[in-house]
This record gives sequence, C-alpha cells and structure tokens, in this order.
Amino acid sequence: MINARKLPAPHKYAVCANEDIPIKEFYKGVYQEIFIFYHPFIKPKTIDYALFNPDTFPSKNEILKNCEMVSWGDFLKISGIKNLKQLDIGLRTLIMGLNKKFANEYVAEVIQRTCEENQIVPPVEGTFPEFLINNILYNIKKIGYEWIWCGDEFCTERKLEYIDDLIESEHIFCNQPINLFTHDNKILITTHWDSHFSLICSDKETVGKIVDLCQLEGFYCDEYTKIYWSLFN
Repeated sequence: MINARKLPAPHKYAVCANEDIPIKEFYKGVYQEIFIFYHPFIKPKTIDYALFNPDTFPSKNEILKNCEMVSWGDFLKISGIKNLKQLDIGLRTLIMGLNKKFANEYVAEVIQRTCEENQIVPPVEGTFPEFLINNILYNIKKIGYEWIWCGDEFCTERKLEYIDDLIESEHIFCNQPINLFTHDNKILITTHWDSHFSLICSDKETVGKIVDLCQLEGFYCDEYTKIYWSLFN
C-alpha cells in the first residue's frame, strides 16, 4: 500500500492566512501589521459592458484605459446597502461562497440589480484588482525593491519577476490566486481565493506608507480579524 504524500506547511511569509484563525495570529512573528483592502467595482465608460463575462473579460490595461473605479463606499450609496459587512456577505453570497446559514440572498439580489441597472461590474474574487495592483507595485518599487516573487496559492511554485514587467503586463497573473512577496520576506501582498479583498502584510511603517500612497479603501486587522471578518467581527 502506497503512503499518501503530504505537502509540508507553506512558508507564512508567502501565502494567505488560514480561514480558521485570526489573521494576525497566523502571521505572528512574521508580519507585524496587516491591512485589508477592498477590490473596487468596475464602471465601463468607453468599452462594452457586455464584454465583462468569463469568455471576453477585458485585460488589465483595457480596464485601466476604458473604465473607472467604483469604491465600496460609493457602491453603498448607489445600492442602499447598509454597511460594508453586508456588502461583503452579499458578494460572497453571489458566488455561492457561504454556507446557507451565513448567506444573505436579499443583499446579493440588491448587488446584482444595482450592477445591472447602473452597468457596474462587481469585483472578481481571488485575484488582484486591476485598478490597484499597478500602483501598489509601483510604490513597493519606490520603497527600494526592483524584483518580487510571484507564487501560486500555496506557493508550491514561485517565479521571480521584475516589478516593471508586472506593471506593464497586459493581464494580472492569469486571474489565479496569487501571492507577491519581496526577496527579503518583508512585504507580502496576497488575496484569498474566495474573497473580494486582499491583504498587505509588513511592518507598521511600510504598510502605512503603501496604504496612504495608494489611498486604499479598507481597514487594519486587529487581533480578532479573520478572513471571514464580515461574519464574526
């Protein structure tokens, strides 16, 4: 009988936090500060709204050229949804990413109706947002980095990339769960496969600098924040 092969535990400096424990507890001793930033909605301006489906979804550069960003705060005003927690739950419900006891079908329907009526595209789960990733990478470069590691979801594969090449690239890493981390393991940008937000992890000064320079919408994790923060915090 062949023994089942078991992967070793991933390096915490290179992967997204587990869902079942607080995020800061997962990264304890690795990263001091974690900021959750929301993936914005997309408003096509000079491109056809109908293109936003899996078969014809525009590239990163097409979106940057032909669309504008709609923040979560702005979407709350447009939709009438009460708060950010409800919006997160509604987005998760739309992709069937929640157990029925946590799902909110009403809010999901409000999101869908608002998007259709206003020709707004909801954020895609599990991939970095087109509107933000270039600016984040640019400001990591300004801090002093020219190269960054790109790893898959569990970082079983990784590739060292020149930051300028990623900024100029047409697409965002093939729309797959991904982790970006510096060679000295001091900065991690990661996204959870079933969520509409990403994490910036580093020391307090570095996280604060990136958040301020990029004007990111989101919040700092406390000792209780988990990946499913909208359900339990």
